[in-house]
Amino acid sequence: MQKHILIVEDEPAIRDMLAFALRKGEYIPQLAADAREAQERIAERVPDLILLDWMLPGTSGLELARRWRRDALTRDIPIIMLTARGEENDRVNGLEAGVDDYVVKPFSARELLARIRAVLRRSREDDEDGSVQVGALRIDGAAHRVFAEHDGTPHPVQMGPTEYRLLHFFMTHPERVYSRAQLLDHVWGGSVYVEERTVDVHIRRLRKTLEPFGLDAMVQTVRGAGYRFSNAH
Repeated sequence: MQKHILIVEDEPAIRDMLAFALRKGEYIPQLAADAREAQERIAERVPDLILLDWMLPGTSGLELARRWRRDALTRDIPIIMLTARGEENDRVNGLEAGVDDYVVKPFSARELLARIRAVLRRSREDDEDGSVQVGALRIDGAAHRVFAEHDGTPHPVQMGPTEYRLLHFFMTHPERVYSRAQLLDHVWGGSVYVEERTVDVHIRRLRKTLEPFGLDAMVQTVRGAGYRFSNAH
């Protein structure tokens, strides 16, 4: 089945170019010029992935990404940020807002399609993952949900798709130390270039998500080596 991809881009020429590239890649584009139109397109049909421009009139792409990550309807939709901002801090801000990947303008249609395929492949692999439990944390693979047990009651834990993948990998490989490079390879996939700093950003996000349940200490930093997931304190 063809995937629907929402393009949120205010420049008509770029929007049309992206739509043309998506059709050639056998995707079905949905078009929006700003946050309001994007919400209308999502209400009509929830897309399989969103291409989101950083600079939008009114509400910025960064704020829109944060808003979507808080909304149950859009929380799990992969987002690729399109940006002319190549500075590391800008990329980190995007990742911390819940963006799954980014493409710096100018980019080729070939690069864009490769990143779309990689992000969609990672989310598809998530859907096929099974359930797993470590201590008070449990992943329901079929429902694609995370639960934390507190006072004998399971509470849903809300997190973005990248943190979900990272947590699932940790929980299926506990008590082992993984370097940033190894985590990039296992969680993000070796075919896509992502900086090692990206791992630190998502580790912080994952800990922040687990903190209200007192489970953030399960994600441990091993100085000079990487990270380990452990139920032992």
